Amino acid sequence: MAKRIQIEPIAEEAEVATNGALLSGLIRDDLSILKECGGRGMCATCHVYIMEGMESLSPMGRREQRSLEVITTCKPNSRLACQAKVMAEGIVVEMPVGTYVQSIEDIEALIGRRCERPLLSPITGQTLVEVGQLITRSVVRQLGDTNFRVSEQMANTSEA
Repeated sequence: MAKRIQIEPIAEEAEVATNGALLSGLIRDDLSILKECGGRGMCATCHVYIMEGMESLSPMGRREQRSLEVITTCKPNSRLACQAKVMAEGIVVEMPVGTYVQSIEDIEALIGRRCERPLLSPITGQTLVEVGQLITRSVVRQLGDTNFRVSEQMANTSEA
């Protein structure tokens, strides 16, 4: 039987099969949630905050804990949507504010515009470009050294 989850800040609901990954209720174009590692809990790009109902999710495993440790925006209520299994009702999920940058080309396409939502690093969750900041070629050059190939970066992190 499916369980309903509440998604904030967009005030929408989604259904997830009992014992299904929270991620399955969040995969929609308008949410821009990533799943770079294919749902194996290794990349942290599906990081979310559980505002209510943490007890309605499966316990956190070691792989998820290790992946969350690299996210600078991690909080006690952080979970990876690919690893958190929905066991009961009452879950309220909050998406991190901002848009994850998937490649430097994504930012280059925005040159000359003001940033409407924070642009976030898919590796650390840190804000790369603040709201209202003009996206200029110099901003793009500063970000040029950033490695946006998440799976490669996470593989390097786990080798260390």
